[in-house]
Amino acid sequence: MKLEKLLSKNSSAIQKAWLQSIFATYPADTQRFLKKQKDQFANPVGYTFSKEIENLFKELLLGIDTERVSPILDRIIRVRAVQDFSPSQAMSFIFLLKKVIREKLEKEIRENGFSDELLSFEYRIDNLALIGFDIFMKRREKIYEIRANESKNQVSRLLERAGLICEIPKWEPNLKEGDNIS
Repeated sequence: MKLEKLLSKNSSAIQKAWLQSIFATYPADTQRFLKKQKDQFANPVGYTFSKEIENLFKELLLGIDTERVSPILDRIIRVRAVQDFSPSQAMSFIFLLKKVIREKLEKEIRENGFSDELLSFEYRIDNLALIGFDIFMKRREKIYEIRANESKNQVSRLLERAGLICEIPKWEPNLKEGDNIS
């Protein structure tokens, strides 16, 4: 039995444990809500995580294709990028999978001599994290850009209200036919 077959066979339990590990990164009240509320409209974060963790795990079993995993990662990371997480905390959800696999399958991995295959699979997880970090940085940059633009707009509106700036009227020259502008 190869490691991928073992992972596939236990995929439901692994995904459930991975999702629970991700929820554990939130405060206790939030954890309870994320775990309890299953409706996608009442709990879009929990629903998104649940759906996308399943998709990510499937992609990991197939191998890492950046084109396929990027949108999946983006849907999770866009949520974590706006929350009050440091970059390492926001991206830690990917590495939690390593711990879950080792805890769930430690005995089978040891007994079947899958240590080398596990290292190879963990390398895929590491690559997933690198792709995710790039996505996280793009999301955070966008957030800072939005905040900077909003600050500029607020200052501009305040200066306008205070009468310290005004709009300069657009000026167009009054050219007549035959006028030479050179």
